[in-house]
Amino acid sequence: MPFLPEAVESLLSQSISDFNILVVVDGADDGSLEYLETIRDNRLRVLSQKNCGLTATLNRMLRETKTGWLVRQDADDVSYPTRIERIRKEISRFPDAAMLYSLAEYYPPQQSLGLYRCSRGSPQELRRIVQSGYLLSICHPSIALNVEKTLAVGGYRDLPYAEDADLWWRLALRYDIRLMPEVLVGFRQNLASISSQNSRAQELQGLYIQYLLLSHLAGEKPLPLENISSMLEAHISAGRLEAKQRLRHFNIHLAAKRYGSALAALAQSLFASPAYLVQRIIDELFPLNRIANGISPDFFYRRKEVFWP
Repeated sequence: MPFLPEAVESLLSQSISDFNILVVVDGADDGSLEYLETIRDNRLRVLSQKNCGLTATLNRMLRETKTGWLVRQDADDVSYPTRIERIRKEISRFPDAAMLYSLAEYYPPQQSLGLYRCSRGSPQELRRIVQSGYLLSICHPSIALNVEKTLAVGGYRDLPYAEDADLWWRLALRYDIRLMPEVLVGFRQNLASISSQNSRAQELQGLYIQYLLLSHLAGEKPLPLENISSMLEAHISAGRLEAKQRLRHFNIHLAAKRYGSALAALAQSLFASPAYLVQRIIDELFPLNRIANGISPDFFYRRKEVFWP
């Protein structure tokens, strides 16, 4: 709450109705469960549990789903009316894919700017990004997972704040990931989100997941995060992180029609890291350029004695 009703309504009003809705209430005490209990729709199945955290909840959804595919949605995002229909058609075309995903725009679109920064390309092009040592950038609430194949690679691993990016590279190396190049999801940014509240920890976990990928590619055993966190922390750019946060605040203020605050946040983003803001604009204007996450793998390879002793 308070965004859950709009999220659920976006599913109930899809252009097709032949699908189930599985909701897990992970220890919420904000009225979410009470709201869900008022909905009279036999497609809806609600599970309530003591707070287990995101990763455990995602894996429970994989185990609990009664269909071959699990379409992901967060409680504060919106599925556009043809999303499920479009996914069904794509599944019929590519039943052996491991994952489908679409583009996502910041929500509400009339009051926000831009699309979620997203890797694009064929399954082979996405695989090459991963094979080159970089991570895919995909909006988590825009995906549909082939349940059997996702479980075959181990499901979500307990890597807080970036468990999705870790799953993407494991799927991409083994199976096909396919992009549906259209906007099917409205992605809401808010100050209470995981990304907003844990930006530095998320950045650190992202570097660690890239290290896990490189370890896999090199056939080396990775070290635990605590053993190398200081090395990774030292490579996090405070200016870039601040610019990223301020750009997020820019859209949050826009959505709330706080235009003065939005302009101030944009100026702060530019001041913190002009390079980051310019690159973000380039990614927005020229989305066919290769978009990926991570730093140069050379940073790790030049320090092999530290990362793979």
